[in-house]
Amino acid sequence: QVQLVQSGGGLVQPGGSLRLSCAASGTIFGIYAMGWYRQAPGKQRELVALIISAGNTDYADSVKGRFTISRDRSKNMVWLQMNSLKPEDTAVYYCNVRGRTVGPDFDSWGQGTQVTVSS
Repeated sequence: QVQLVQSGGGLVQPGGSLRLSCAASGTIFGIYAMGWYRQAPGKQRELVALIISAGNTDYADSVKGRFTISRDRSKNMVWLQMNSLKPEDTAVYYCNVRGRTVGPDFDSWGQGTQVTVSS
């Protein structure tokens, strides 16, 4: 069983920065992809940023140029650096990791962390 623990988030003024962290623990033989999603009130969960095993990254159009996803493969950790934050970035952010473990592949989610951008 692979578990994810998130940290970071909180309240920040528009234009500010925050960094989210996510650590995966358990029996992990390999990781296919690590990503960050967010869900605002009344909206569906959406992909924010993704990094695959080869290192390629993908971002939602709304965060390109402002957010950066990074990882440490040796530590099974992923980060989301969020700069130039806007009120519309307010949401609960979730990390997601997919990979190989004992038995079927895993698809695990973090517990979620609130990010509020407000003056």
